[in-house]
Amino acid sequence: MSHEHSHDQDTAGKNIAIGFVLNLLFAGIELIGGLYTNSVAILSDALHDFGDALSLAVSWYLQKVSKKPRDIKYSYGYKRFSLLGSLVISIVLTIGSIIMITESVKRLIEPQSTNAQGMFYLAILGITINGIAAMRMKRGNSLNERAVFLHFMEDVLGWVAVLIGSILMLFFPVVWFDPLISIGIAIWVLINVFKNLNKVSRIFLQETPENLDINKLQAELEKVTTLSSLHDLHIWSLDGQHHIMTLHAVVAKESTPAERIKIKKSLRAVAQSYNIEHTTIEIEIENEVCDVGGGDYE
Repeated sequence: MSHEHSHDQDTAGKNIAIGFVLNLLFAGIELIGGLYTNSVAILSDALHDFGDALSLAVSWYLQKVSKKPRDIKYSYGYKRFSLLGSLVISIVLTIGSIIMITESVKRLIEPQSTNAQGMFYLAILGITINGIAAMRMKRGNSLNERAVFLHFMEDVLGWVAVLIGSILMLFFPVVWFDPLISIGIAIWVLINVFKNLNKVSRIFLQETPENLDINKLQAELEKVTTLSSLHDLHIWSLDGQHHIMTLHAVVAKESTPAERIKIKKSLRAVAQSYNIEHTTIEIEIENEVCDVGGGDYE
């Protein structure tokens, strides 16, 4: 299991690095294309993409840091650093979407003529490059990759809007169409950014991992042979993929050291079936007074 997670982290770092290169390359193409077509929207997106490239570089670095093993400073390791990358990209996406809405509203109020044919060809290129990057990120599992995927989907949809707008502008005087679609795309991106930030914040607040039924898990743990009871059960996630659990296991007074070791092994086996890779178990003897307030879940 740990090897599988390590492979996922290596893939995530590689995907983000590829995303950074593609984003930086296309930002340069956008800058040239925006000047050629006299499109304020494309020039604004070029500036936006240069900022995104910087955030992707930060995200790639944090994803790389997250692979470091635990040490005396971070006893659970550095996995949570990958969430910071997700936060950085989400913030950049939010700022970029607000800028997109602002510029689109301006273009609705004061329409500007552009080189529609040049925009058409640039849009085809933009959809292709950003689409390749988005599909690669879609295969990722980390929240960091999810945030990067949203970034590239924003760009793909943005260029689809430019493509549709350029085609319509070639045949009809509908310069308002492009900024109108851009506003819709920006709202879609903001909704998805909020969902991603919501997941990240819940992990930082140590919420029980989603899709994990803690009552069902506790019931399975309590079925372990010769275990009297358990309490003070806590489960949280480091980064949405690597989960941690602590609990107090109560055993009979007459239980032998070998039986207690067997109980701990059985409890860890149940935990691993729920994708919990780090479990801390404190053994207590029946009638022993526990000085930690656990209690049942409400």
